Amino acid sequence: MTHPPTDRETHVKLTDDLLDLLRRPSTCYVATSMADGSPQVTQTWVDTDGEHVLVNSVQTHLKVRNLQRDPRVALAVSDPANPSRYFQVRGRVLEVTTEGAVEHIEQLAQRYLGGPYPWYGGRDQVRVILVIEPESVSSTG
Repeated sequence: MTHPPTDRETHVKLTDDLLDLLRRPSTCYVATSMADGSPQVTQTWVDTDGEHVLVNSVQTHLKVRNLQRDPRVALAVSDPANPSRYFQVRGRVLEVTTEGAVEHIEQLAQRYLGGPYPWYGGRDQVRVILVIEPESVSSTG
């Protein structure tokens, strides 16, 4: 699933410090909006392709369903060595894709767990990659 571009160009470049955190086993919290407008937050693993923030999830998970309805998202990514140092990224999901998602979760498991992905919910789950375009980036610490 791909969301159409917005009528304004709001993409911002990820900073080198943020790119560094996105390429390490950093703690990430993803905030989405429920159908009634209330917030929903989930801790996830995080990655980047150098331009976008990437989050790997399961097609049926609540955050994915929320983002398919409303692609706006906010993330907080903290430094594992200093959790008070973090970046906030606000943006929108450009794409939800299954392409390469299984290989991607295995790469993330190596980074975060040091081994293969344990397939917590079973191997029949459909993995997806959320491709997030950053529209605003701020940092603390």
